[in-house]
Amino acid sequence: MQLMGTELLELDELDRRILHALQYDFAIVARPYQAIAAKLDITEEAVLERAAELNAKGLIRRLGASINSRRIGYCSILVALKVDDEFLTDVADAINGFSGVTHNYLRDGEYNMWFTVIAPNQESLDRTLNSIADLAGVEEILPLPAKQVFKVSVKFPIPAGVSQYDRIGTHNHQGIAE
Repeated sequence: MQLMGTELLELDELDRRILHALQYDFAIVARPYQAIAAKLDITEEAVLERAAELNAKGLIRRLGASINSRRIGYCSILVALKVDDEFLTDVADAINGFSGVTHNYLRDGEYNMWFTVIAPNQESLDRTLNSIADLAGVEEILPLPAKQVFKVSVKFPIPAGVSQYDRIGTHNHQGIAE
């Protein structure tokens, strides 16, 4: 069994600048790539070509809005599970099947599966958690509601040199290379 590996991707200065701009400076304008190009003093075509290459290599997973779900009444929660090792893949698959699950991780320790879930209201969230608690192999569920949100961010600084990233789509739910 090989644990989830990483692949190193060589990034030049322009790649890093484009990635930074895509994360921090993506404007809501008719031609956002042209706006980035102007800031970087390159052509819009160069931005699009580089971004397409980085996407094809698996570094860019998606581009899209980050919505403050609480502002529209949604609720979310971090959940820790104790899952019998023999059921890890089945439980992970079942959890991933819930539309509100945004992240799901296998971790070391007594609580070996951690995930986040979002729902339009508390009743819907409770139904989802009850369904997950009833899955075969789930020994214990520990909901961890936030008392206060201090920071939510999915932006990553791009250091000079090399960027390390997970090979998307090459691992199963247990982090084992397939």
